[in-house]
Amino acid sequence: MSNSGVSTHPIHSEDSIAVSEFLHEHLDTRVSSAAWRQLILPPWKQTGPNHGFQLVTDDGTIVGVYAAVYSQRDIDGATIDVCNLAAFCVLEPYRAHSLRLIRALLKQPGFVFTDLSPSGNVVAMNERLGFHRVDTATRLVVNLPHFSPRGLRLTSAPDDLERVLVDRDAEVYRDHRGAAAVEHLLVEGLGEYGYLMFRRDRRKGLRLFATPLFVGGSAACIESAWGAIRSHLLGKGLPFTLAEHRVLGFSRGLGTELSNPRNKMFRGNGMRAEDVDYLYSELTLVAW
Repeated sequence: MSNSGVSTHPIHSEDSIAVSEFLHEHLDTRVSSAAWRQLILPPWKQTGPNHGFQLVTDDGTIVGVYAAVYSQRDIDGATIDVCNLAAFCVLEPYRAHSLRLIRALLKQPGFVFTDLSPSGNVVAMNERLGFHRVDTATRLVVNLPHFSPRGLRLTSAPDDLERVLVDRDAEVYRDHRGAAAVEHLLVEGLGEYGYLMFRRDRRKGLRLFATPLFVGGSAACIESAWGAIRSHLLGKGLPFTLAEHRVLGFSRGLGTELSNPRNKMFRGNGMRAEDVDYLYSELTLVAW
């Protein structure tokens, strides 16, 4: 197909309303335009040159979007610029132009790229483009009632989170406390704390699954309180947890290992598979 009649442009802040309406109408109508807009304009400080790229016809109509979320990470003392490929949608008559969006993103120098929710043939395409898979071994765990041990306290109160969290945990919480797709849980006991950030996920149309995205503080505190945490999640209407081993650092609880856990991928230098996390991404920003 000729490139005439369609051009590729960066998504800027002033494009956020039009791009969000496009994603609502054409990618997932369950997600409101306002919710998609948070993906374009996340609640933390913007560090990237744009918010992704869009395909636009000569008359100004958007026919394709690849939204991106940017962040900076400190890995082994080095600052790494990360571009999270967050939402990809191109109208059927213009699918032949899809690679133009991908190339526009990937040709930006100096970034590590992550794709944390690739679907369908995007996984194979990413591999052809040099992306590597992250080990996402996951245990589907049943959340059961459990009595909290004496001295253990679980809370989601913002005042408590702000009072207790320190250093990187405090920064992560401040950046994500306004992120629409995540919830925060503080575990206190025996003079230490654990911090769990999780999202509600949908499987087979049922939004009944808690997915841990980040563990801060003492990982041992989270593990020792795992029964009480699962009981807390059950009380919030989440009877199952999608417990990814690399996020939690342990694997236990009544349940089963998933045979085909969801793929997550990355590409670039300066970051190893074990360094990839799920912060500053569509997983924290968009509830689907």
